[in-house]
Amino acid sequence: MSQQTNISMNKAMLFIKIVLIILFIGCLFDWSYGYYQLVRFVGMVGFGILAYYNYQQNKTWFLIWLSSVILINPIFKIALGRELWNLIDIVWAILLTASIFMNKTVKQTA
Repeated sequence: MSQQTNISMNKAMLFIKIVLIILFIGCLFDWSYGYYQLVRFVGMVGFGILAYYNYQQNKTWFLIWLSSVILINPIFKIALGRELWNLIDIVWAILLTASIFMNKTVKQTA
């Protein structure tokens, strides 16, 4: 993969992570059911892209994102209750934020 393609891919992954962070923090507020459906769909697609991108690069992040795809998918819903979903939303926001900073640290040391 060329360096230009790699930079574009990293920017795309950063954009996906930031969008997901904003959506998950938004889940902590009281919205209509449609918002949560949108978050499930966008989250599934976003985590799927992150899992695909990390498949050969980092197996740990791959497994985290893949399990997130399974948990958030809008087709076979897992009912956990609002309080537990809020906790999961916070954990996802923290994991996504950590993955951004860990990725930058790895690139700076390489």
